[in-house]
This record gives sequence, structure tokens and C-alpha cells, in this order.
Amino acid sequence: MRYELFYWPTIQGRGEYVRLALEDAGADYVDVARRKGGERRMMAMMANRRLGPPPFAPPFLKANKLVIAQVANILFYLGPRLGLAPKSEAGRLRLHQLQLTIADFVVEIHDTHHPLGPTFYYEDQRPQAKRRTEEFWKARVPKFLGYFETLAARGNGPYLDGRRANYVDLSLFQIVEGLRYAFPKRMARFERKIPRIVALHARVASRPNIAAYAQSGRRIPFNTDGVFRHYAALDE
Repeated sequence: MRYELFYWPTIQGRGEYVRLALEDAGADYVDVARRKGGERRMMAMMANRRLGPPPFAPPFLKANKLVIAQVANILFYLGPRLGLAPKSEAGRLRLHQLQLTIADFVVEIHDTHHPLGPTFYYEDQRPQAKRRTEEFWKARVPKFLGYFETLAARGNGPYLDGRRANYVDLSLFQIVEGLRYAFPKRMARFERKIPRIVALHARVASRPNIAAYAQSGRRIPFNTDGVFRHYAALDE
């Protein structure tokens, strides 16, 4: 099957979690909005009342006649089809629960630089962003990554859920990559507290398809329009 991924063409953003799964599995997919006329088609689909319901926002995935929105929902669908999730219902629900936790964390990462919301520029909310970032690193990063570090310590294999990689492993790889870009100084200090997650990141990075993707033009560089943004004032 050829999958069609719809997401903004100039940022990694939330679409990257889906891209990583598709790339790791060597799936046949098209990043639609990066092609001529693709972004216009994406916007038209979001306005299409015949879709029930139409996607609220990108990313969304088209698989034959199915249109699936929301990152965790897309990965819940793709996981078993790409060999990145267990076949059992209990296993798939376990991963879905973890991916939803990651989704919560991604919101908090975004809010470090936009605590008053995306309708204001970062420059309009610098004091609030500074305060939010301090709380984020004091309480929220230890809570979220500490949780996954504990899960990794309980595991019995090289990956979070055993011997085989799954889409949550890929998403945690992206979290580490993004925090290293956005907060290089803070993350360098914090990583000694999560050695198993750091090792998991390295393991995922060395997977052949992920390594090839990272070196390709398909991997959009981090920039100050995505979820992970580097502002030196927030990394002091």
C-alpha cells in the first residue's frame, strides 16, 4: 500500500513521529504537502465536509479510503501493519497509552516557548517563556523522562518493550533529538539521569533506515518554526 502523509512541508513538528515510523519500516509513502500543489490539497481535505469528520489539523494519513488524524491514532493504525507494534490487543493498547503520554509531553515542550499560546510571537512572551522553561526543566522533564527511564529499567531487551523496536522507541528518539537541539546545555546536564533512554536513542539512530533517513533530504532540519525551537535565552 502507498500511504499519503499530510503535514506542513517546512517543519518536522508532530508529523515527524509518523515519518519516522514510515521510514524505519521502509514503507511506500508520499509526503504530500512537499510536492507541488500538495499543501493546497491538504487544506482542501481539512475543509471537506464529506469526510466524517474531516481532520482538525495535520498530520493526517490517507490509507486507501481511510483518513486518520492525530499522531497517536495514526501510529496505533500503522504500528501492527509496519511491524512496529505487537499483534495482541493488550500490546497495542500498551503502546498507545505510552504514545499518548508522549503527546502530552510534546505539548509541554511547545509551551516552553509559547506559554501564552501560538497567536503571540515568542518575542511577545519572553518573560513568561523563561519562567515556563525553568519549571519545565525543574519538574516536567524529570517527571516524563523519568517515567520512561523507569520503564526502560524494567524491560528485558534492547528496546522499551523487549527485543523488537516499536513506534514508541522511535518517538522517544525524536524527543531526545529535539531536546538536544532546543536546549543543548540543559539536556547535556540532564542526560546523565536517563542513561537508558540515551542508550535507546543511540540504538534507534543506528538502525539502517533511520540512519539513512537522517542523512537524506527527506529529513527536514530543526528550525525555529517547529515544536522544538532553540532560543539561547531559554537554555541558560
